[in-house]
Amino acid sequence: MSDVLRTPDDRFDGLPDFPFAPHYAEVVADGVPPLRMHYLDEGPADGPVALLLHGQPTWSYLYRKVVPVLVAAGVRVVAPDNIGFGRSDKPARPTDYTFARHVAWTRSLVTGLDLRDVTLVAQDWGGPIGFSVLAAEPERFARVVAANTILHTADPALADRLTWAVHGSGDSRVVVEEALLDYLLHTQRAPELRASDFVGAATVAPVSAEVLAAYDAPYPSVEHTSGLRQMTALLPLTRNDPGARIGRRTMRALEEFDRPFVTAYSDGDPATRGWDAVFQERVPGARGRSHVTIAGAGHFLQEDAGAELGRVVAEVIATT
Repeated sequence: MSDVLRTPDDRFDGLPDFPFAPHYAEVVADGVPPLRMHYLDEGPADGPVALLLHGQPTWSYLYRKVVPVLVAAGVRVVAPDNIGFGRSDKPARPTDYTFARHVAWTRSLVTGLDLRDVTLVAQDWGGPIGFSVLAAEPERFARVVAANTILHTADPALADRLTWAVHGSGDSRVVVEEALLDYLLHTQRAPELRASDFVGAATVAPVSAEVLAAYDAPYPSVEHTSGLRQMTALLPLTRNDPGARIGRRTMRALEEFDRPFVTAYSDGDPATRGWDAVFQERVPGARGRSHVTIAGAGHFLQEDAGAELGRVVAEVIATT
């Protein structure tokens, strides 16, 4: 394996509204040595567990407004940083990151901590990763709150269902939203990537300079951003992509998931709009539930409406 980088601890000193102690676990995936994954672990040790999963280009800092609401409700909150993000280890070679490994690393954390009766809270890539962990460890998950997330399948049945189209067409063509391609190409061609640029562009309310700097804290050099850059390259745009095959397998598992599944999407996120309705139709546990639309929030609804999302999750846990 290539060199593995660790962000110096002092990069995380004094971040706004982030008083949480770091925790670390060794996680494993096929083809690479064990790595160190960072996670938050807040609230009562014997409380019901909420597993908060982030996507690209954020880290557990994204959930700083959600965590206190859940802790006050008696919930134990576990919020990891994906490998390559936040305080977790960062392999320097982009090809060390695969979708299957991201799933395996998160699964390794869940099994290593022996998390049970889990409420999965998934946003952005937290959905494809977290749903795939649920498919592999279904007995550990009691309920799901899906928040501005998707599932990569490239399924032709998604035609005309999504604002940002990604689906097969006929036997050998695909339809992909131009904005998604622009985003993907930018992340591969830009000489530098700053997480803050994406966060600031995908929220409704202005984000302070101090908070934007906190999103950039894990990445003191270009070498530290390999995982951030590669995650976008892993987006499955065709039915033949390995990630799309994982996504279809995971969707089949979700179509058998009859425990509570609640969508909490914002009204200001074209990138995931339409997926809430798809999940509501396909997941048995979503039928008859009180699904939520969070007003006045963008893609990163944890920034725009973190406390409200926390209350939604707490209510789902308390009432199901």
